[in-house]
Order: sequence, then C-alpha cells, then structure tokens
Amino acid sequence: MSEQIIRVANERGVWLMAIPMVVIVVVQALLYCRLAFRAADKIGFPREKCWRGFRAGAITAIGPCLAIFIVMMGMMAVIGAPITWLRLSVIGAAPTELTAATVGAQAYGVEFGSPKYDMMALATSWWTMAINGVGWLLLVAIIGKYLEGMREKMGGGDPAWLAVISGAAMLGCFAYLNSGSILAGGPRLVAAVTGGVSMVVFLNIAKRAVWLREYCLGIAMIIGIVAAAMM
Repeated sequence: MSEQIIRVANERGVWLMAIPMVVIVVVQALLYCRLAFRAADKIGFPREKCWRGFRAGAITAIGPCLAIFIVMMGMMAVIGAPITWLRLSVIGAAPTELTAATVGAQAYGVEFGSPKYDMMALATSWWTMAINGVGWLLLVAIIGKYLEGMREKMGGGDPAWLAVISGAAMLGCFAYLNSGSILAGGPRLVAAVTGGVSMVVFLNIAKRAVWLREYCLGIAMIIGIVAAAMM
C-alpha cells in the first residue's frame, strides 16, 4: 500500500468532514442522557439510582472498548484515522466496519491493505461502509416508533408476560452473539466460558456485597479478555 493512500486518507479535508459528525454523536448522547434524567424525575425515580446505572454502564463499556480499540488501530493503518474515528463513533461495531471495508476491497478485486490496495480500493471501502449502515438507520427511522406498540400487543397488556417476552428476547440475542465464539473454539471459547462463569460467581458474591453488582459485567468481561489473551 503506497504512502499516497495514507496521506489522502488522513488529509485535513477528511478530518473536517469527520469532526462535525462525531460532535453530533456526542451532542445526541448528552441530549439522550438529559431526557433520561427528566423522564426519571417525572416518574419519581431516584437520582441516586440513575447515577448508579450510569456508572454501571460506563464501567461495562470498558470491555467492548478494548476490543474496538484493537480493531480501530488496524483500520486506521489502512483506511485512515478520520474515517475510522467517524465510522466507529456513529456505528460502533468494529467487526462490522472492518468486514465492510474488507468486502469493499474484495469487490474491487484486491485484498484489504495489500500492496495493490490503491485509491479506487480505498474509495470502494469507504462507500461500502457507508452503504452498509444505511439499512439499519432507515429501519429504525421507519418502524422504531411502532416497536413499543408491537411489544405491548404481543404481551396482551400483562406486565409479567411482557417481562418474560423481553427477557427471552434478550437471552436469544446474547445467545446468538455468543454462539459464533463458542463454535469457533480456542481463545474465543475460553473468553465466552470464562466470562460467563465469572459473571455467575460475581453475581453470587454481589448478593452479600450489593455495591459490587454494578461492576459485575465489566469485571467478568475483562477476566474473559485476559483469559483469552493468555491462551
């Protein structure tokens, strides 16, 4: 891969295009937090519990951020820092973005990051990543407002049944996400099993040490990552 690709991918114009998008993402996140706190005040939900949930979410995000950071370093070396920063700030799914960039390069007829990876391949990778995210955004914009109604209809207005449906849906999603790692074996299997066992252990400890409950997921994820790295 030529130095011209790296120079173009990190030009000032690309940075100027990426910065406003990332600023919008940060502003949206802050507005979302403000709306959440206002909604909590309206229903009388204690601020202390809100901050506790906020802190648990921040700690839990450390594990996924480490994996994203590693992928981000590899992507920056090929498609440039500003586009990598932009895509991972908007979408956040590093494996999906890396796959899209790779598929774009392969569609052009070269390997991602190979010596034949030229300006056209770089443009194809950028376009593939952008188009790949359009479907999700359109789907959320079109049917997002109907999802709560669909959930209520499926539960028939019964809160207990709604809780069962929501819990089953979450279990199904997480089981699907973990199935690839379990079937792959090796370090990925070790990470999934070690993290799962650690989560069960820490949740049992948290029954006596309540303060630990909000840190359980983050600690379990870090233990899983360390165990996989030691393989």
